[in-house]
Amino acid sequence: MLWVRRNACEDIRAMADGRCWIFFSVDLQDVLQREVGQLSGGELQRFAIGVVCVQKANVYMFDEPSSYLDVKQRLNAARVIRSLISPETYIIVVEHDLSVLDYLSDYVCILYGMPSAYGVVTLPASVRDGINIFLDGNIRTENLRFREESLTFKIAEQTTEDAGGDITRNYSYPDMTKTLGDFKLDVKAGEFTDSEIVVMLGQNGTGKTTFIRLLAGLLKPDGEKSVPELNVSYKPQKISPKFPGTVRMLFIKKIKAAFLNPQFNTDVIKPLQIENIIDQQVTHLSGGELQRVAIVLALGQPADIYLIDEPSAYLDSEQRIIAAKVIKRFIVHFKRTAFIVEHDFIMATYLADRVVVYEGTPSVHATANSPQSLLSGMNKFLASLEITFRRDPTNFRPRINKMDSQLDQEQKLSGNYFFMDN
Repeated sequence: MLWVRRNACEDIRAMADGRCWIFFSVDLQDVLQREVGQLSGGELQRFAIGVVCVQKANVYMFDEPSSYLDVKQRLNAARVIRSLISPETYIIVVEHDLSVLDYLSDYVCILYGMPSAYGVVTLPASVRDGINIFLDGNIRTENLRFREESLTFKIAEQTTEDAGGDITRNYSYPDMTKTLGDFKLDVKAGEFTDSEIVVMLGQNGTGKTTFIRLLAGLLKPDGEKSVPELNVSYKPQKISPKFPGTVRMLFIKKIKAAFLNPQFNTDVIKPLQIENIIDQQVTHLSGGELQRVAIVLALGQPADIYLIDEPSAYLDSEQRIIAAKVIKRFIVHFKRTAFIVEHDFIMATYLADRVVVYEGTPSVHATANSPQSLLSGMNKFLASLEITFRRDPTNFRPRINKMDSQLDQEQKLSGNYFFMDN
């Protein structure tokens, strides 16, 4: 049985060069006495990154290192991976979180083609040009377009006052406390309206899913206070396929009215490319296919409040952007409200009208603040991470500034961690 422990250097060859600090850089200090088989998904991911990084090699390969990690852990992992750079090393990373990829990479190769049929790898390009080419869907040097539409991230700061007469319903929830074992979550009272998406920002273990379950009525808060009864649709974080039939049969059983609605098909089912898997067995679907089916099921349920936990999990970069656009369009068009937990920063900033920022110690005691505007909430959240973002002038995507760069220092001095120029 392999253990993660303080003298783990004895178990992995080539760790004598003093790289044990890497385990602490990826926040494994609290699980050093735990068996590997008992680690959670995020802990196991960080352990795998640490094990690869401590070994001495000429080529390092990482396949989706940000999976299961929150924003802070993703940045820590990126910094550790970049610490391997030397004249003797070559690092290859597969990553779907574009903000992490931008921060991590020096050069990128774009892969395009037909899933499960063929794929083409382009020549390396600078990280900014490569990501912008991918989002544009057009390789100008080859006069080749591999996507019909360009993907942009034009975000407008919108408040309740801006929306004016469009706001027809107001909801609220009280101050709440929930204790689960050794963990305690304090929720500050808040309000929200229809046609609004509230994104929850915080580290793993700070109670985002607990808050979602409180709103859904699946958990009861401590004491006599309770959440007002809400008509909700809930997409859980973990998806367990148990339905003994095809995707079509599942939709007919669970969301027949929406599935047969032409508008719902146009706005949700077709963009998520469900037609390609509509007659496949649910239990045979991949992780990304299951995620898309789960999003359709959640949006297909008649509800006032949609609670969606990590919709980007298992999706590739393009699918994440499409899913974000589908959710945004659905919520605004049908004048509903959504609470979304999301760690992909680009997806979170595109979706959010307002944000709930979590503070405290993960797995011990955390506080969910009241919903606040996107700009002030992002500034508060990024200040706690000590990172700054700028906006790409071409497609407006958020880009992480390099640590201690001139722009990073200027934005920190001005207190403008999340730079919005539109």
